[in-house]
Amino acid sequence: MIRRLARCVREYKWAAIASPLCMAGEVTMELLIPLVMADLYDYGIALQDMGYVLQKSLVLVVCALASLMFGVASAVAASKAATGFAKNLRHDMYHHVQSFSFSNIDKFSSSSIVTRLTSDVANLQMTFQMMIRMTIRCTMMLVMALVMALRISTRLSTIYMVAIPVLVLALVALVPVVFKIFDRVFKTYDRLNNVVQENVRGIRVVKSFVREGRETEKFTEISGAIFKDFCKAEKILALNDPIMKLCVYSCMLSISWVGAQMVVASGNDAAVGLTTGQLSSMFTYTTQILMGLMSMSMVFVMMTMSRAPMRRCYEILEEQPDLCYPEDALTEVADGSIDFENVSFRYSATAQHRALKEVDLHIPSGATVGILGGTGSSKTTLVQLIPRLYDVSEGVLKVGGVDVRQYDLQALRDQVAVVLQKNVLFSGTIRENLRWGDPNATDEELIHACKLACAHEFIESFPDGYDTYIEQGGTNVSGGQRQRLCIARALLKKPKILILDDSTSAVDTRTDALIRQAFREEIPGTTKLIIAQRVASVQEADLIVVMDGGQIHAAGTHEELLQTSHIYREVYQSQRKGGEE
Repeated sequence: MIRRLARCVREYKWAAIASPLCMAGEVTMELLIPLVMADLYDYGIALQDMGYVLQKSLVLVVCALASLMFGVASAVAASKAATGFAKNLRHDMYHHVQSFSFSNIDKFSSSSIVTRLTSDVANLQMTFQMMIRMTIRCTMMLVMALVMALRISTRLSTIYMVAIPVLVLALVALVPVVFKIFDRVFKTYDRLNNVVQENVRGIRVVKSFVREGRETEKFTEISGAIFKDFCKAEKILALNDPIMKLCVYSCMLSISWVGAQMVVASGNDAAVGLTTGQLSSMFTYTTQILMGLMSMSMVFVMMTMSRAPMRRCYEILEEQPDLCYPEDALTEVADGSIDFENVSFRYSATAQHRALKEVDLHIPSGATVGILGGTGSSKTTLVQLIPRLYDVSEGVLKVGGVDVRQYDLQALRDQVAVVLQKNVLFSGTIRENLRWGDPNATDEELIHACKLACAHEFIESFPDGYDTYIEQGGTNVSGGQRQRLCIARALLKKPKILILDDSTSAVDTRTDALIRQAFREEIPGTTKLIIAQRVASVQEADLIVVMDGGQIHAAGTHEELLQTSHIYREVYQSQRKGGEE
């Protein structure tokens, strides 16, 4: 997992290497300062040698300046490496998500993907920056300060051998408990993000039903759960601080007591015991050793917190797209013919219920096919298999006489335009939204497509026309206008197959009829699949398919179905009766 995420460093690897090297220089300078201070005290101040004092003072200034320069260089390099790592990781995850099929996306909720791309990556960025700086600093400071202390006095250094195991045992006991809590916290963040997304997306519904209070309660409940978990984790981590201070002050007292006895016994003769300058250096090294351990404990805490985000980001990167195609995939779709040959479909391999059951259907190129059925009859599921938004579980689906799994995905989807039930427009001008269908479309082609979709008239009524800005999700246009813009966008692809999934439900019957008439006259060679709830929208189709319970209940023309299908006849009569009334 770490190796996979480490690939995201890429072009910033030199900054990632430079940071610990500069940090090593900073630590070296800091460790030299106590030695120079000891010599300054023992051989300069004690002997009143001002020349030696000035010489060592100059060395101290050089060491301090060098430490500062190394520290600044390390911080700059670490910041560059960490932000670059986060940028590459976020890019890799987002790029990989784009290759997911619908079934892959179904495994991760949209709120979870957003959290992983934002909060989780930010946590990993912070951890990475701390690792390439603090890890090397803690390790070097601990090891080198311990070596220096041993060099001064082996007897006094044995005091550390008691303190260090105590701190290590404390870390070993605390980290596993804290990890479980943080793992739960990040899952709760997904729920929080989901609540916020739902509320913002459906704010009009929330206000129309006066449910602001309930939505606030939901948010407060989940936010409170995060608060409680964080408090619990921080309470456990807070135990680390008193244990650390206990060890630091115990070491200080022990070194003061034993060291003072050694200084008195030696008579300030280093060959016999310990000098005053060496004792002061031991105090400094004691602080550095134990502060190094404290910093290392914080690094462990950060790594513990980052284990959950690391795993979650790794799951995104390692998720294999369900849809694949051969290396010699076809890039040309011969025509718009569609053949379902004993097709069955499950939304997951473990699902017991089949959404589609043994569907056999032949649609010739250029035909207009209407699809009717009750809610949950798998109408949408049927058409989503055509552009390979999902793969069939059993049987074969052919487009242009070739199994869809043999096509290059981009080539297939370029020839299949789908206007889904949920019409989505993106923030930008109407012109920019339409050019999703064809980035190189001329203004004349845009206008022609909009006229076919009966959208040109209302677009021209806007003050800015085709340069009218569309808010995110198309909230500043009506449902019917949004549907017609999406139809025009699909027409610009000049597809061989056009699928309208209940895409005229928000327009009036007259506009619906005008759109269908334009389709018959202007794009007769395009295979058109129209899912509708109104019989009037499909009764002139070459073939009408009635779906029921994931199966084809009946198929035929309007007149044939009135004779053979009781479902179709009941729908037709109920709608006709309502019209007469």
